[in-house]
Amino acid sequence: MTEIIWGSTRKPITSQRLATKLAESFPEEGVVYVGYPVLASADGVNSIDALWVSPKHGVVIFHLVEGRDLGEYKIVQDDYANNLETKFRAHRPLMSGRTLLAVPTVITYCPMVLNTNTDSEHLVANDSNLVEVANSIEWARPDLYQAVHSVIQSISTIRRGRRRRNVANGHSRGAYLKLLEDSIANLDSLQSRAVIETVDGVQRIRGLAGSGKTIILALKAAYLHAQHPDWKIAVTFNTRSLKAQFHRLIETFVYEQTGEGPTWENVQVINAWGAPGGLTRTGVYYQFCEANSIPFMDFQTAKQNFQLSGAFEGAVESALNAVSNPKPIFDVILVDEAQDFSPNFLRLCYLSLKEDRRLVYAYDELQSLTESSLPPPETLFGVNSNGQPNVVFREPQAGQPSQDIILEKCYRNSRPVLATAHALGFGIYRQAAPGMKTGLIQMFDRAKLWEDVGYRVKAGALEDDAEVTLERTPASSPEFLEYPKEVDQLVEFIRFDKPSEQAEWLADQIEKNLKEDELSYDDIIVINPDPVTTVKQVGAPRAILFERGIQSHVAGVDSSSDIFFKPDEQSVAFTGIFRAKGNEAGMVYVMNAQDCFTSWGNLGRVRNQLFTAITRSKAWVKVLGVGPNMDRLKQEFDRVVAHNYELQFVYPNAEMRKHLRVVNRDLTPEEQKSIKGAKSSITNLVSDLSAGRVRVEDLDPDMLNQLRQILSGAGNVDG
Repeated sequence: MTEIIWGSTRKPITSQRLATKLAESFPEEGVVYVGYPVLASADGVNSIDALWVSPKHGVVIFHLVEGRDLGEYKIVQDDYANNLETKFRAHRPLMSGRTLLAVPTVITYCPMVLNTNTDSEHLVANDSNLVEVANSIEWARPDLYQAVHSVIQSISTIRRGRRRRNVANGHSRGAYLKLLEDSIANLDSLQSRAVIETVDGVQRIRGLAGSGKTIILALKAAYLHAQHPDWKIAVTFNTRSLKAQFHRLIETFVYEQTGEGPTWENVQVINAWGAPGGLTRTGVYYQFCEANSIPFMDFQTAKQNFQLSGAFEGAVESALNAVSNPKPIFDVILVDEAQDFSPNFLRLCYLSLKEDRRLVYAYDELQSLTESSLPPPETLFGVNSNGQPNVVFREPQAGQPSQDIILEKCYRNSRPVLATAHALGFGIYRQAAPGMKTGLIQMFDRAKLWEDVGYRVKAGALEDDAEVTLERTPASSPEFLEYPKEVDQLVEFIRFDKPSEQAEWLADQIEKNLKEDELSYDDIIVINPDPVTTVKQVGAPRAILFERGIQSHVAGVDSSSDIFFKPDEQSVAFTGIFRAKGNEAGMVYVMNAQDCFTSWGNLGRVRNQLFTAITRSKAWVKVLGVGPNMDRLKQEFDRVVAHNYELQFVYPNAEMRKHLRVVNRDLTPEEQKSIKGAKSSITNLVSDLSAGRVRVEDLDPDMLNQLRQILSGAGNVDG
């Protein structure tokens, strides 16, 4: 079916008529881009009215006329064709010597003009002859269909800008990684829609890690900047190491579309928090405080006022409470990793926007492995003076950009890698603790969320107390992602007796990756899940590598906070889990995974850390650990393999889901201290009562009654 992607257009009526006509008359595969791409010319930057790419008819540009006057349509057609040909000629796959293999045809579509005099060079059509004119166009090179899309979407430019991967051994890890990267040629239709379609208002983009959200937001920022160079656009995120990546992508895309670099004062890649110091240090929260003349809290001040865990959220909430009528700062704000922010930060972004409130926020529904970490937009952005929600997502309408886009495909993690990460993160095959009928650690209330992110019910039902088997399909996890299994198993759990053995083995493997496997330094990430102990824990393998002449660095410690890899310096990246988020590599080593098997007071958190670490891999992942808990974790993984990377479990009912949230909740240090103190007091009291040192009659009757009521109300949940 012909796919329609709605970009920004000044000719909405004719665009809708054209899209409807093409969709009805040409149901075969093809894509119609409205208001896209943006092309540079001697006279400036302009977007094409509409572009149809069809395997049968090739590349067809539409010049749209809304009135009865064709004007100088021949000049317009010539300009469109010349500008697009110039873009195409820069890409070798579309050329044979000096001959362009994808020559665009231009049609002026003018539904209000009754008499169209079509000549062979300048085609004109209205509703009566549009299909006839289009059918007269034939393309001799349908094999170039995907290559044309790659150029139009600027994906070929990204690939061309990356480091060239030179391989000598066709069966090495490097060769299979190159094959994998070459297979990801284009954006799929949902990704294209997410890039090009922008609403006057709030837009939400959801998808798993690896579904392309970061590239989509970078492309979107570049597209909007090319169309509206005077707009103030902010791109913000939680992981600082994404900053350099966003800069590179946006610069590449803007240059591809306009022939010039971006104006960084107008398209700002900035931190969420920020600080004084110009464009390199500013942030959304800092600019909000500055624009509204309210006190700015730095990290140390916020930590003193709101403790470490609530520092940023507290600072943002204080800023919101201090301003009744915030001043507009930006025309557009794009937020990546929105699941890592509190709802208050998104409200601050919303209130920092000018009249149309163009806010785009992208997040991973399952990044935290809990129920969707953000409330619905009707709740998130508050209500107006009439008590009505400020933001309501309407039902999808023909000819209108999509407000809510779900990216079903994962282009980073293969089916085995992703299913392993989810199985361990949720505790799907974990042995039940005493007194419990389930080993599950966490589960979200909205069961359909599994299907939203690309799982399919193979057996059973996604219902409370029902057994269900979930699987990923080739539609959501493309099979080519499993190419690397030809050289080595995609997921491997390896147990060691001592930390020194783990360090030695890890150093041996990295040396082999670099010297024999044809992997580059930035193909490797070593992750220690606990961010607090990372610098200390990675010291041993780094020392061994140093003795062997292999450089390494701890991301954000030995390098700028805005940089993750250091490919120009040939250095292997070691990292804690927070800086790993948003980054990926062909070979991922997760060390000290035994710490993620169990942990009192933060079991959900450590399992989330393991999940996030595993999903950094776009090919192979080696999960390393020491001692008995690593044995138990490996046994859990073995059950995943035995179930062929499918998730089979009984869906917990509402009462059990609530119980899981309580017993596996993330406790603060203060809460852990209080609970340990209470346990100690109860233990001493029971011991004294049993020994007769204290009698029940000695205790306060009111306190005893309260204790009986609390214990009775807690119930006895056992599954």
